[in-house]
Amino acid sequence: MGGRAAVLPTGMTDNAPEVLRYAAFTADPAGGNPAGVVLDATGLDSADQLAIAAELGYSETAFLTPGASERSFAVRYFSPLAEVPFCGHATVATAVALAERIGPGELLFETGVGPVPIAVTAGTDALEATLTSVEPHVLEVSAADVAEALALLGWSATELDAALPPRIAYAGARHLVLAAATRERLADLAYDFDGLARFMTARDLTTLQLVWRESKDVFHVRDPFPVGGVIEDPATGAAAAAFGAYLRDLGETTPDAVLTLHQGHDLGRPGLLRVELRAGDPRIRVSGAAVRIPAVR
Repeated sequence: MGGRAAVLPTGMTDNAPEVLRYAAFTADPAGGNPAGVVLDATGLDSADQLAIAAELGYSETAFLTPGASERSFAVRYFSPLAEVPFCGHATVATAVALAERIGPGELLFETGVGPVPIAVTAGTDALEATLTSVEPHVLEVSAADVAEALALLGWSATELDAALPPRIAYAGARHLVLAAATRERLADLAYDFDGLARFMTARDLTTLQLVWRESKDVFHVRDPFPVGGVIEDPATGAAAAAFGAYLRDLGETTPDAVLTLHQGHDLGRPGLLRVELRAGDPRIRVSGAAVRIPAVR
C-alpha cells in the first residue's frame, strides 16, 4: 500500500524502536494478556521483528508502519516463534497505545488477512478498543482430528458439551473450538505441548478455543498456543471473534447479540472480552480495555 512519511509518536527516537508493553482486555496491568507494541517499525525487517518478539516473550508483539492516511497503519504480528496472520489482543493493545498519543477515534489496521477497522473510546477505567473482524467462516472437523486433539489434551469425548459440537472457526486465524461440559474440566488443563504443537501446525491452527458455557451469553474460555511457543494465551481476541461466528453458525445465539467471555482467570490474569454480533453483518466485533504495563526498574 502507498505509504506516508513516518511520524514518530511521542517518546520514540529515530535510531531505535521503542518496545511498549500493554495488557489487553483488562484495566489492570497485572491482568489480561500482555502484548508488545512497536509503534513505528520502519526499517525493521522480518528477522528484526521476530527477534524483538522472541526477546520480549509475550504471545504476540505488533509492529506498525505508516499507512496511506494519518490514522491507518500496516501491522504485522509476531509470536516468539513465528509471524502470525492476525492477533486480536495485540490489536486492542496497539490501538489504545496509539490513541494515547494521537487521540481516540477511528483507526484502520492493514493486516495480513485484510483491513481491520478499530474504534477507540474512553471507558470507565481505561481506554477501550473495538475491532471489527474480517469476514469469518466455520468448518466441520473430522472425528479423527477431534479424537487426536482430545487425546493430546487428556480429555475424553464424554467430557464435551454435546450442544456445542467441535468446529474450526476463522475470523483472521483458524481455531479449533472444543466445549467442555463442566467448569472443572476447563480449569484442569495440562497437555502434551510438543504433540499439540505438531497437530496444530499440520492443520494451520493458531489456538484451540476451549470453552465452557455459564449461561446463554456468558462463557469461560482458555486458549492453548503451543505453535507460538506459549503454553496458554491469557486473552485471545481473534479466537473470541471466531467463537462469535461459531455460535451464530450453530444457531446458538440471536442475530443481534452481545457475548461476555471470561479468560485468564485460571492463569491469575483475569480478562474480559465483549463479543458483538449484528444482524446483516457477517463480521464480528470484539471489544476490551487496555493499559500500559509499567516498566520494571
